[in-house]
Amino acid sequence: MKRTLEVSILMPCLNEAETIGRCVDRARESIARLDLRAEILVADNGSTDGSQRIALAHGAKVVTVDEPGYGAAIRGGVAASSGRYVIMGDADESYDFAEIPPILERLRVGDDLVMGNRFAGGIEKGAMPWSHRWIGNPVLSMTGRIFFSSRVRDFHCGLRGFSVDAFRRMRLNTTGMEFASEIVVKASLASMKVSEVPISLHKDGRSRPPHLRTWRDGWRHLRFLLLFCPRWLFVIPGLALLLAGSVATLWLLGGTRYIGSVGLDIHTMLVTSVFALIGYELMLFGAFIKVFGMRAGFLPSSRRTDSFFRVATLEKGLLVGGVVTMTGLTLVFVAVVSWGRGGYGALDTQASMRPLIVAVLLIAGGVQTIFASFVLSMLGIRDNVVVRPSVVLEPELATRDVTGVGHRQPANGSANGRR
Repeated sequence: MKRTLEVSILMPCLNEAETIGRCVDRARESIARLDLRAEILVADNGSTDGSQRIALAHGAKVVTVDEPGYGAAIRGGVAASSGRYVIMGDADESYDFAEIPPILERLRVGDDLVMGNRFAGGIEKGAMPWSHRWIGNPVLSMTGRIFFSSRVRDFHCGLRGFSVDAFRRMRLNTTGMEFASEIVVKASLASMKVSEVPISLHKDGRSRPPHLRTWRDGWRHLRFLLLFCPRWLFVIPGLALLLAGSVATLWLLGGTRYIGSVGLDIHTMLVTSVFALIGYELMLFGAFIKVFGMRAGFLPSSRRTDSFFRVATLEKGLLVGGVVTMTGLTLVFVAVVSWGRGGYGALDTQASMRPLIVAVLLIAGGVQTIFASFVLSMLGIRDNVVVRPSVVLEPELATRDVTGVGHRQPANGSANGRR
């Protein structure tokens, strides 16, 4: 769609008849005061209380979005907008649309996403439940900053602005409340210009409970953050388990070890070897999700990841997995031979089980490496690759080389004098 306006003020709406009219009026006042080429869009998500009629009566354009969910309403509204920039805010009077100037100023200087920060701007008494203010928002925002190297301190502020071009490049997927986190995460992963401005949060003007559900929507935000960061969900915990389990297993391979008065023996060695195996499996899962996410467009490409998988080919994975597996099988063979020399009688558990635990660990790890190499190779296959020729020779230029140097043709028209 051709962007004929500078700003679209977008309000997602679901049964906001009590407040939508005043929100639209406040937005119109801001447009008039700032002399903006702008529009007001209300993305209605299935209201049954007449919100659409009220919004139209107050001068807003109403867009009906059938797909349920906060994120779906925003995405549908952006698709119908005509502005170069979109400034979105809730339609419950919790945000004052007179505060859009600093957001618009940052967008005009080139920022891709401008977030409001309610903790910096002030939270009116009763505007936010204590569990959201002191636990939910701070914890989730801190998690997002750690996972995605983001500087945003208020991931869930409902008043924010972005350029439509940046919005498209984010390739957003979610439809529910977790959309508030996704837009920040995708902007951070794509290294876009993200900034924050202080925003005030007011007590909303509704008489009914809010749509937000603390535990349900909090979990959806956390789940999204975890799924979009396989490094923290799989790789880092897996690496910690692998290293700790491997070191402890090798330490116990030499015999009983004591920590103070506590003796650690073969039983502990069995547990630590399982920890090492679980850690390796988690790292493989992280690799699977990373490659799938990159290929499906959910996660951005990473030079480090691309370089790793150019080196870690299927053939190298099969070779490493085969060597590790054969090493484990060799240890088992040595144990069987030793057992045979003793007449296949009763075994000394302390002497025989330690190398067998290591052998089984190597066999399991080697087999997993072999099959994981096949899975990663399949996930890495690119589809719909468009191949274009680099040089096209027209019929009358068939005897010219690509440098443009001509060759003389025989009179009969063939290049070598024969037909």
